[in-house]
Amino acid sequence: MTVVDATPSTAPVPVSSATGRGGSGRRARRAVSEHRTSDTASAVTGTAPDDRFAARTALVADVARRFADDVDRDARPPREAIAAMREHGLLAAAVPVELGGEGATLAELSVIATELGRACAATAMVFAMHHGQAMALWRHGGDGDGVTALVDRVRDGALLASSTTERGIGGDARRSTCAIEPDAHGRIRLRKDAPVISYATEADAILVTARRSVDAAASDQRVVVCLPGQTTLTQTSTWDTLGLRGTCSNGWVLDAETTVDHVLRDDYATVSARTVLPVSHVLWASVWLGIAADAADRARAAVRRQARNAVGSTPPGALRLAELLVELQSFADTVRHAAGRFDTVAEDADVLDSTAFALAANALKIGASERVTDLVTRAMRIVGIGGYAAAGPTSVARHLRDAHGAAVMVSNDRLLHNGAGMALMTGALL
Repeated sequence: MTVVDATPSTAPVPVSSATGRGGSGRRARRAVSEHRTSDTASAVTGTAPDDRFAARTALVADVARRFADDVDRDARPPREAIAAMREHGLLAAAVPVELGGEGATLAELSVIATELGRACAATAMVFAMHHGQAMALWRHGGDGDGVTALVDRVRDGALLASSTTERGIGGDARRSTCAIEPDAHGRIRLRKDAPVISYATEADAILVTARRSVDAAASDQRVVVCLPGQTTLTQTSTWDTLGLRGTCSNGWVLDAETTVDHVLRDDYATVSARTVLPVSHVLWASVWLGIAADAADRARAAVRRQARNAVGSTPPGALRLAELLVELQSFADTVRHAAGRFDTVAEDADVLDSTAFALAANALKIGASERVTDLVTRAMRIVGIGGYAAAGPTSVARHLRDAHGAAVMVSNDRLLHNGAGMALMTGALL
């Protein structure tokens, strides 16, 4: 992929494919039987001792945690953790068994995302966003050579990014101004002015939405696989934000030239409703659960210290901690229920296309994004000044900044506005 920084302008910089390490995902899957799974998380987040991904997830989380402060401070991609996810097969976890993968369910991916979220929210968000795109490949991609080849690369650890929004249409991913344009040589081109593409420089492919043709309506969209050798990225803005800094969601103009076998079979309305939206919202909520769980762990540690220093009396934060854990458990139950519901109906198009299911997916995102800030704020108050500190073992400053990103990445107000009309037609999907 060629990357051009347009602010200020520089010479093109080639970005090499990150999957040239030779089958590390397959090695990780072969090696997993050598691991002995341990209980690495509190029961509230739903990790079982016999979870087949627990040992590998713990290894990746250790790497993510070690570099989390550096990633946040420098607003850089979590490269070490991405490499660890690739090496230990987490980026390939959901590839179906019939395609040579491990066939992780969304419930399993949810647990992984939560554990990564406890360690580094940026790493966990990369994991979550990658899987929202990866699952679309085998569920909606068809049998084009370009699509099937990318499935093979994901099985070997390729990292996927996405580009759905455009300047001029706000955050509405269901409309595009850019279009797929055929040329006289049987190839297709597109240009997308994207205000945000997360971790674009680290990705092995970017899945891009565009109108089906230059004459198509804004909502008549398809998904195009854009590979590094066929894509030029010109940077138009930087990512200097309060939180989630390691997602590196800079603005880019994306120019790609490829072939029609790199276009997914299904239209984007179908891809979004049946896979991208429900999967993404479950995994984002799982990440936010992880942020809240780690903040709660820090609050619990602070109260335990208070108890040791005042033997025979109940620390003042103990009651507030008990209340916090009640809310955290409720949050976890909500997320796990949503993940299990998707796994149950994953092949039922009637349910996935229903208004009630769309409302439920959006409700999860909205509710989770509000709960995480509340829970982290409660944890900070339990800890006291140590939680308010910018750094330290009990600081939840990074957690709080990351948590506030949840409500504005895909605006809650936009989701509520979209759901207002649908709510008149159907009730809750319980």
